[in-house]
Amino acid sequence: MAKKKGGQKKSSTTNPQRNPPPKPPMDADPPAPPAASPDPPAASPSASKPPATSDDAPASPTIKMETSTSSNGGSSSPERPADVPLANPQSRENGNPEPSASDPEALKEQGNFYFKEKEYDIAVELYSQAIAQRPDPTYYSNRAAAYIAQKKFKVARDDCQIAVSLQSEAPSAKTFARLARCHLALGDAAGALVAVDQALKLDPGNAQGLQTRAQAEHIKTHLERCQQSRQQGDWGQARWALEKAMQACEGDYPVEWRVWKVEIDLAKKNWDDATSSAATALRLEPNSPDVLAIRGLVLFLTNQISSSMEHLKTALRLDQEHDRARPLLRRVREVEKTKEEGNTFFKAGQFEAAAEKYTATLDLIGKNEEEGSGGHIRSILLSNRATTLHKMKKYREALSDTEEAIELMPTSFKAIRTQARLRMALEEYEEAVRDFNLAKEALGEDGPSADRKALDDEIKKAEAALKRSKTKDYYKILGVSREATEIEIKKAYRKESLIHHPDKGGDEEKFKLVVEAHSVLSDPQRRVRYDRGEDEDGGMTGGDPFGGMGGMDINDILAAMHGGGHFGGGFGGGGSRRGGNPFGAGSSGFGGGRGFPF
Repeated sequence: MAKKKGGQKKSSTTNPQRNPPPKPPMDADPPAPPAASPDPPAASPSASKPPATSDDAPASPTIKMETSTSSNGGSSSPERPADVPLANPQSRENGNPEPSASDPEALKEQGNFYFKEKEYDIAVELYSQAIAQRPDPTYYSNRAAAYIAQKKFKVARDDCQIAVSLQSEAPSAKTFARLARCHLALGDAAGALVAVDQALKLDPGNAQGLQTRAQAEHIKTHLERCQQSRQQGDWGQARWALEKAMQACEGDYPVEWRVWKVEIDLAKKNWDDATSSAATALRLEPNSPDVLAIRGLVLFLTNQISSSMEHLKTALRLDQEHDRARPLLRRVREVEKTKEEGNTFFKAGQFEAAAEKYTATLDLIGKNEEEGSGGHIRSILLSNRATTLHKMKKYREALSDTEEAIELMPTSFKAIRTQARLRMALEEYEEAVRDFNLAKEALGEDGPSADRKALDDEIKKAEAALKRSKTKDYYKILGVSREATEIEIKKAYRKESLIHHPDKGGDEEKFKLVVEAHSVLSDPQRRVRYDRGEDEDGGMTGGDPFGGMGGMDINDILAAMHGGGHFGGGFGGGGSRRGGNPFGAGSSGFGGGRGFPF
């Protein structure tokens, strides 16, 4: 074997015989399992030095390759064994080594050399060529070590399993330890423990095996805690435990774990996280029916019906009897059908039928905690039913629906606006103003301009109603709606005047309010100002409850009425509240054909 001169300058050429790279430093007790090293090259008759020793000795996890000794007695970088041919330089540059030797042992030894040089792609190719000539378990195990160094744990696991099967008569602790490492990196704690137990039976002091077993037990504990917490409905603890298990994995998480993460996010109503996690899982596992099904569920619960059905159909093409995709697709279709029937009834003004269909749809959606209590789609259907109940004047029932809808979807503009309208109908004006402003916030500056303008108008009306509620509600005094016509107001005035007239045993103060309410609501301009909540001298500011009549005394009001005021021809004979029959002659109370012009 050629020796290097002590003072020779290092060359940048790729020829490892002329310029071997420095020997990697030895790391003691690393926190994670070390990269597996290849089995040592077999002894060669022409070799001037013994082959490299195993890397799995308890003292150190790093392979101990043979080194040459310099003239000053120091240890230099490893050199290629003399009988191992170099790869074609041009082939090496292309990443496709074509060694001149055809002997599989020579190929393996050269693979070991490139492994130590961290040229893992070349090492894999050399081991593969050796395997093609002779499927020896050592070659598979060494190629697995190269794959592990590249964190390609799935193919490394496959190679280890082949090696184990080929070593059935003479099992190797090293191979089992590597297999356990692969299982662990892929999140299979149970598989890792089975393999590591086999390794430790063969070599109780195997360092990699001992470390892998400790880590596998750690992951297993977190997974058990995750499942226990899920069963108890402790979703926060479940997510914490799952994240701890994920942090202990070197490779890709198992598909099952990714599905669990989405399920936990759904139960916690973390819709953004659930959507993101499902999308990531699908990108990594596009042909997994489990991932497609959980993605379909997320889309359904976030009211993306068409996309949900497409994902579920794809899952069923991959697995026709998938236990989640098949019943979910059937359910999604039924929900869509029943909801559209409700919408059709609503548009036709058949509100009772619409409410029944929306109720049936809500029953199909359900409120399962593991599905985020029904998610956004349930919120939308609750809002639809609340709008329908509002039309039916079932305000309290509708309010219960909007409260649940907003709890499920706090930023739902339509649900919040419907709740504000219900507050108005229930004369809960402070709450109405609050909810209308929350609806405006939920709509945002980028919302449709028509919706923003309509909402501004509703806010003004709610604020005016709140202001009126702190003085007098003239509509309520007369017992009419805010949409009452002039004729309806006039009839209500007559009725209430008879009830509260002092000469008929009524309450004088209530009678004053009746007259005041009529004076405002019968005047179109004053009514408009009142509806807007504008102040005017008198009734809108409190104080004298009869201020709307210019502060007139009750006696003056009655005299004016008797003399042909608001009641047309007055009350008939009599004239004064202090004497005679204020309603004129005759027991009927309306003498001489005069009085109220019914």
